[in-house]
Amino acid sequence: MQTLHLDLGKHSYPIHIGHGLLDRAHEWIAPLIKTPRVAIVSNETVAPLYLDRLQNALEKSGIGALPIILPEGEQHKTVESWLAIHDALLAARCERGTTLIALGGGVVGDIAGFAAATFQRGIDFIQIPTTLLAQVDSSVGGKTGINHPRGKNMIGAFYQPRMVLIDTDALATLPARELSAGLAEVIKYGLIRNTEFFVWLENHLDALLAGDAAALQYAIGQSCACKAEIVAADERETGERALLNLGHTFGHALEAEFGYGNWLHGEAVAVGTMMAAAASKARGWLNDADCERIARLFERAHLPVRIPPADVERLIDWMRGDKKVASGKLRLVLLEAIGQAAVHPARDDEELQTALTACMDD
Repeated sequence: MQTLHLDLGKHSYPIHIGHGLLDRAHEWIAPLIKTPRVAIVSNETVAPLYLDRLQNALEKSGIGALPIILPEGEQHKTVESWLAIHDALLAARCERGTTLIALGGGVVGDIAGFAAATFQRGIDFIQIPTTLLAQVDSSVGGKTGINHPRGKNMIGAFYQPRMVLIDTDALATLPARELSAGLAEVIKYGLIRNTEFFVWLENHLDALLAGDAAALQYAIGQSCACKAEIVAADERETGERALLNLGHTFGHALEAEFGYGNWLHGEAVAVGTMMAAAASKARGWLNDADCERIARLFERAHLPVRIPPADVERLIDWMRGDKKVASGKLRLVLLEAIGQAAVHPARDDEELQTALTACMDD
């Protein structure tokens, strides 16, 4: 097992990464909880696979559990699901000392974290992510929230977990499409600040796709270490943390336009990253070979690099509602080189149009 630490002063916490951790979860959870009962938020897909195993592990330390099962999918990352968690906690007379455990992918983790942040003004929570995307990105860093019809993650809070427990064995049941979606975020880390890791991914992508345990643990560890370092320096995204949004401003617009759940988050991020690369090329920072190299890695990961014809003005309108707008100015995460990202204000609508159409089918 590998343990990383996210240093946030009194809000610091460990990130445990390894295989077989779910069946021993009580070893790390028991010392953190304040009452002998926890609430476990999961969904209709993950619960049949892993809920019993987690509950059995907790019972070894005399810990009872209240399961709260949500419907599956990004389209259910809504105020209704958030309220359903509160309804269950209140019906079971849960106290402020209750710990909430998120068992699932990014949607479960985001909703459960937001519920933990708001139930009785804040209760402890623990992340046990079961998808690659959640393991390398959404479970770490304390971003919680739900979607609004006018934008992704527009309602939420920065609220850190007490611990992140990553069992790489959970990836064995992950559909191939979901694994690929997670690889989009892994590739992101190589692009924003780690050229050596990007080269490693080029050389080991086939092993990752094949589910090689050692390769997956290394990639997850590298990704979490990068994110932990950035979040420790900028917890509330006032500066450096924005680099983690490479491809996301474009990608969130695609998710909103094409419908939450129709495109997986990682798929939208992959195309969004290619759009950011196109904008970077237009500014003279990347060349054709760089863009082709990035596209080739996404395509090898079975991720899209283009979108079907779409209304460019509508996409730009979605982007202008993004959380990264500051003083009315849209900020873009662009690549000054592979392994070197920076935040730059968008110049004008023409720049956005050029980037969007560069990755759009005729």
